[in-house]
Amino acid sequence: MMNRRTLLGGAAAATLATPALAQAWPARPVRLVVGFPPGGTTDLAARVLLEPLTTRLGQPVVIENRPGGSGGNVGADVVAKAEPDGYTVLMQTVSSGAINHGLYGARMPHRPDAMTAVALVVKVPNAIYVTNALPVRTLAELVDYAKARPGRLNIGSSGVGTSLHMTGELLKQAAGIDMTHVPFRGAGPMLQEIIAGRVEVGVDNLPSVIGHLREGRLRPLAVTTATRTPALPDVPTTAEAGFPAVEATAWFGVTAPARTPQPVVDQLSRAINACLADPAVWARLEDLGGQKPALTPDGLSTPATFQAFIDAEIVKWGEVVRRGNITVD
Repeated sequence: MMNRRTLLGGAAAATLATPALAQAWPARPVRLVVGFPPGGTTDLAARVLLEPLTTRLGQPVVIENRPGGSGGNVGADVVAKAEPDGYTVLMQTVSSGAINHGLYGARMPHRPDAMTAVALVVKVPNAIYVTNALPVRTLAELVDYAKARPGRLNIGSSGVGTSLHMTGELLKQAAGIDMTHVPFRGAGPMLQEIIAGRVEVGVDNLPSVIGHLREGRLRPLAVTTATRTPALPDVPTTAEAGFPAVEATAWFGVTAPARTPQPVVDQLSRAINACLADPAVWARLEDLGGQKPALTPDGLSTPATFQAFIDAEIVKWGEVVRRGNITVD
């Protein structure tokens, strides 16, 4: 009987501890890790959330850029192995959250179940564009130009395993062209090289590059979503340009280490969704080409719907990697 009471007492204490933790959280600043340098879409999305999320949580949210690895793997691994207390969370991406699990397999520094979903923040199109010096104005013209010069054009991305890398691979497969993939450690360094003309073709998440496209420093050829984006209404989709197989949507959301107490996950998810429901916050994301998460009827997400979405994305991109026989060194 003594042992049974001890066990029951311990179970009751554990049951009470989780709500107590949720009520106390957050009692200090929350670290939001971004696995890419400043200037890219992951960083931009995080910074749009920064002030309103700080206000709603009542504690500072501090962005920590941790670039490195491929597709944000270093930053993601920092969070996957952090204390599961809600004070270290990740601005997760389709790259480290889905694509890289199929691309790296057992070499991935952590398994998918090392993370738990919190909230999907935004989906964005990818844009395919070229330098102004390249004599092409449509995606079909780029394909013809590349076919006449196999292997001579460089196509940049923000890293191996990113949705940008995969979009470039889809284009090469669909069009039967040979371009040399040049991975960078983020969108900022890539854009510097493309604007300078040292890389001729780029694929980027629309928010990272939209200013350069609007101001004419780079020439957009297509966006990779099924419908045109209101942010660049004159730019055709890849399907309209004749390459319907080249469709890819990037996404960005918040995940936490596995075993983070569910009340903490739920509280953070509610706070993020409240930020996204603010018209002023959403207008900033929409102006960058953002699309609403739309995993629930109110156009937002829950931890459960976001987790189901991530699980489906891992399967989807794993199949793309296998079909394309895409490998990394």
